[in-house]
Amino acid sequence: MKIVHAADLHIDSPLRGLARYEGAPLDRLRGATREAFTRLVDLVLAEEASLLLLAGDVFDTQWRDFSVGLFFTAQLARLRESGARVALVRGNHDFEHSVMRTLPMPRHVHVFPSSAPSSLVLEDLGVVVHGQSFPSRHVDVDLGGAYPTRQEGLLNVGLLHTSVDGRPPHARYAPTSLDVLRAKGYDYWALGHVHEREVLSRDPWIVFPGNLQGRHARELGPKGASVITVEDLVVRSVVHETLDVVRWARLEVDVSAARGLDDALDAVGDALRDAVLEADGRLLAARVELGGRSPFSAEISRDPAAVVARVRQLALDHHGDEVFVEKVSVQPATSPLAVPLFEDPLAADDLDAILRELDDLAKKLPPELADQLDWASDAGRADVIARAEALLRARLLEGR
Repeated sequence: MKIVHAADLHIDSPLRGLARYEGAPLDRLRGATREAFTRLVDLVLAEEASLLLLAGDVFDTQWRDFSVGLFFTAQLARLRESGARVALVRGNHDFEHSVMRTLPMPRHVHVFPSSAPSSLVLEDLGVVVHGQSFPSRHVDVDLGGAYPTRQEGLLNVGLLHTSVDGRPPHARYAPTSLDVLRAKGYDYWALGHVHEREVLSRDPWIVFPGNLQGRHARELGPKGASVITVEDLVVRSVVHETLDVVRWARLEVDVSAARGLDDALDAVGDALRDAVLEADGRLLAARVELGGRSPFSAEISRDPAAVVARVRQLALDHHGDEVFVEKVSVQPATSPLAVPLFEDPLAADDLDAILRELDDLAKKLPPELADQLDWASDAGRADVIARAEALLRARLLEGR
């Protein structure tokens, strides 16, 4: 028997900031989550799986219209024809009181209620699935700890949307621990919420499959679902199947050996070629970061807009519509100066005052600029300040 486990589909999740890029493949990017879900259904059919487990966040909280719901149920109808069943819990994005509650589900789809944990017994499969949906966006209690006890003579599966014991940068929702999950005696825990694939345990199996489709440059690499093979009520194997349509990649390009911008672009071209091969026919959405200290760093940093244009043109010339360059940045490590920019470093009070001024400025930025900054986190603000310093160093060098 085969079971497929997926989570965090985020169908029709908005991809912010893409419209600012001339020539961006908007339709392909915006349709990626739907196409990835279609591929998931194709996988269930190809594997002749008996059960599909969806561990939360099938949708985002709000829909632009009901077409996303109709698309979802139409795809599930394909599984009804094959005899496959579907069990799902709602997570922090599609929780019980979100707009998803208005969507009627087909009869072969079981949505676990949010009022209390419960069990779905599939006697013909020899499987029992235990689960509970989120009643609201913010759930700070251990749902898994209250799940039902193991039922003997059946394959016991726990379906849970959780951060387990915390996995930054994901919010700490329905926190639990491996000890709590193991103590239930289940054969497989089908988890959701964390967007990176992670096998937390093999005895018993406790698995985050990761999200189905990367949605931005912080969700990198292959994405997909897990195929579980069961024999004699024992999990024999868990295999990850790649289903993403768009492959996000962060290309850190070392230009320390570059003798100028043309050499730096050659290094970028090599990195893009390798990433296109790894994407294996998918659209590659690449964030390009130039780093490494070079005597020609000032030249490379002098005109960031020109660097961005040259990188995007290079990608277009060599790869056409196979590559979308989402962002290009010149990292502060390219600065050729090894001494402080100022003789007297800023005092902590001065830096705090500058950050307060920049906080106010960031709130006034139009969306197309705000999307380029990660000003909400300490790391993001540090990156912005460091890049500004690198640019200032390069401009000062021009006056030498």
